[in-house]
Amino acid sequence: MKETILSTLHTRNGDVRIVNRRISAHDYIEFLTRTDLGSQYPRERFHERIAKLVSSVPISLLAVAGEGRIVGVCFGLSDFSYWLMVTDLGIDREYVTCGIGSELITLARSEAGGRENIIVFIYANEAAVPFYEKNGLQKSGSMMELTDVEWTGFTVTKEMLPG
Repeated sequence: MKETILSTLHTRNGDVRIVNRRISAHDYIEFLTRTDLGSQYPRERFHERIAKLVSSVPISLLAVAGEGRIVGVCFGLSDFSYWLMVTDLGIDREYVTCGIGSELITLARSEAGGRENIIVFIYANEAAVPFYEKNGLQKSGSMMELTDVEWTGFTVTKEMLPG
């Protein structure tokens, strides 16, 4: 897979490269089992929808540890002129508080068009709000949503890995 290295972080667990690259559905599902992000998806058509997500999302940044293990993911939608909607931001539990999430947000905004042009939106899990506030985001009362989709919550486990 083609990748561009955007940044390297020196963490307590070793060096982590931030790359602009797609991830396979299998690798993303495996990654979800090691994060708190794995409970945000609905059970309905899970594998089909994850495959479509990872192949279609315009901004796909991965944090990759020295041995090639994916330890962070940031997906985003953007018009590349005005806004970025971060749809997924997850960090391997062993790498939380290493600065990876903050770096992923900064680099996703840069990929979308930069700080001087891009407003960032995130639909945040309540437990993650302090992290986002620490990174300069503020709660907004202007977001609207249409949630008339069947949505059965569950947590991704290793048993969900295809084949």
